[in-house]
Amino acid sequence: MTTRLPAWSLFAALIAMAGLPIYIHAPKFFVDTYGTSLAAMGLTLAALRLIDVVQDPLLGWLAEATRPRRRLTIAIATTLMAASLWGLFAVTPPMPPLLWFALTLAVLFSAFSYLTICFYAEGVSKAQTLGGQGHIRLAGWREGGSLLGVCLAATAPVALAFVSTQPFTAFALIFAAVALIATLAMHREWQGTPADPTPNPLDLFRPVLADPLSRRLLLIALLNASPVAVTSTLFLFFVESRLSLPGWEGPLLLLFFLAAAASTPVWSLLARRHGPRPVLLGAMMLAIASFLWTLTLGTGDLIPFALICIASGVALGADLTLLPAIFAQRLAQTGTSEAAAFGLWSFVSKLSLALAALTILPSLQAAGFQPGQTNPESALATLTLIYAGLPCVLKLTAIALLARTKLTMPLKDPA
Repeated sequence: MTTRLPAWSLFAALIAMAGLPIYIHAPKFFVDTYGTSLAAMGLTLAALRLIDVVQDPLLGWLAEATRPRRRLTIAIATTLMAASLWGLFAVTPPMPPLLWFALTLAVLFSAFSYLTICFYAEGVSKAQTLGGQGHIRLAGWREGGSLLGVCLAATAPVALAFVSTQPFTAFALIFAAVALIATLAMHREWQGTPADPTPNPLDLFRPVLADPLSRRLLLIALLNASPVAVTSTLFLFFVESRLSLPGWEGPLLLLFFLAAAASTPVWSLLARRHGPRPVLLGAMMLAIASFLWTLTLGTGDLIPFALICIASGVALGADLTLLPAIFAQRLAQTGTSEAAAFGLWSFVSKLSLALAALTILPSLQAAGFQPGQTNPESALATLTLIYAGLPCVLKLTAIALLARTKLTMPLKDPA
């Protein structure tokens, strides 16, 4: 079975290329290229992400309803994702830039969400064919590939600027090529087992919401995703304005995501030996230490921030590897519909991004922060506090909740 796992890594890389890096690059690209204001961009992102949040459970239902035709729907969704990314970065907006941004991003993230839900749902069945601790084993391959895809997407536009006058157009071409290769490599892995002709959405979601442990894991996922939502929204602004290190954004992002990718097999091994909860708690404490250090940084602190990127990247590797594996294992225990459950999982992850967009960028503008300009110290202090202080609070809350969660709960509540 291991011979097929590289296909899972490659498809995970494809999905990841259209996820977090687009949240990092797209807003700044439109702000710099078309002069979009931070407040308008923040409100637009918030609206888009709220739509994304609301539709994820519906996409989970759709993934379950179309399971017999999954290979076809995967091909359609992958094509839509590649086409919308091309429109976002490589096409001059044929309408007001903010409207074009909203339309292309809406299609991109709808396809992204559908693919993510199908991919993780299929993984529940795949893991059961891999023997003992198959969920942790598959997660190592899947999240390792995912983080390598993030590395490529986060740094490619910056690197391509050295060889192309249109780096984002070149990136869109690379993405289309990866989409074709990954779709072909993964084609035989989609089982497409028969589903009920018209599954009832309430019947699909009720089991996961009725299970106390599944509900707890969904809440932990929301809290744990929020720090990433905050830092991904502000990373480029923090490096450029607070640290005064323009041009270092690409190398620092690469360092961060490479550290995350390199750490995934280590976290997977540690979880198999010592259990996922203590290992995940240790990684979350490492993340808090990195956030606290970030609060002390100022102009020119390249080396300390590079070390912070390594530490926080390593911590992120555990988050992305272990939490989905724990959730998938619980789904296998309860027999819950995988696609619907991962629709809810995607829902809570996207909710954190929506809340971040709704509050963070408008708050920065209200504090007097202007991207690419000389900012007052009070605005920079606000940027630092939101970038590193808020994630500390969110991560501590997630730690407290996980520490009180028993991952060996019975499948049903006692009578």
